[in-house]
Amino acid sequence: MTPTEFLDRPGGRIATTSTGAGPLVVAVPGMGDVTSVYRDLAGEVVDAGFRLVLADLRGHGASDTTFREHGDEATADDLIALLEDAGEPAVLVGNSMSASAAVLVAARRPDLVTGLVLICPFLRPTAPRRAEPFLRLAYRVLLARPWGARTWTAVYARLNRGRRAPWLGEHLRELCSSLSDPARLASLRRLAVSLDHSVVPPHLPRVSAPTLLVVGALDPDYPDPAAELSWMASRLPAETLLVTEAGHYPHAQRPDVVTPRVVRFLQRVRSGTAGTAGTAGTVAGA
Repeated sequence: MTPTEFLDRPGGRIATTSTGAGPLVVAVPGMGDVTSVYRDLAGEVVDAGFRLVLADLRGHGASDTTFREHGDEATADDLIALLEDAGEPAVLVGNSMSASAAVLVAARRPDLVTGLVLICPFLRPTAPRRAEPFLRLAYRVLLARPWGARTWTAVYARLNRGRRAPWLGEHLRELCSSLSDPARLASLRRLAVSLDHSVVPPHLPRVSAPTLLVVGALDPDYPDPAAELSWMASRLPAETLLVTEAGHYPHAQRPDVVTPRVVRFLQRVRSGTAGTAGTAGTVAGA
């Protein structure tokens, strides 16, 4: 088993694991998730000759629950600290809100980011501003004890529209077990009620790192996933992948499509050819 290491941050510690050797890739899961969601991607990245660091969000997985600040900016601060500690730049892989944070890092510290793999990111708010107070209230209620852990796993399952990973049931049990800890459930609730993706759009013009955008064609977090992907691609120097039969977790739901595309992108970043003419364009995973 890969040993867990800890990065000291103001307010607590961030848990990480590291495997492989070569250019650095850092992958972070999304809200309410843990690093095992990358199980189908991790081995292929390492086998392709990269060093892969998996990092848990604040209050998630093996990271401390003592943090009081959560969200895109706090996660970006943690990633910057991690990369500074590593002493080398990396390709950042993020899903959902961690992808939003990766964009902030690329804009604020381009010297630390060689590329971005953004899986179902939030690059702008997707809900009407007038609905946000009601959503925050709903999170406060739905993620309260004693039902919060079961509620989140039910939400997570519904976000897996389309094909489902054969290990999804095991993963849901892992999430439910983790969130049975009152401190971890409280961390998730604080994150959910404080998330504000409106911090992301002003940073988009400053992102120059080559980017791979991956979106599930059935992702219920977007009113129109294909249209949202097109909008994202108009704001970033990106190639795109629209994955059929997948929702919010296409890297887990369709590894047959997503993993080889991510590995090829990493190889192009390593060779310096990512983002050159001829590599962009939307491809629907069959």
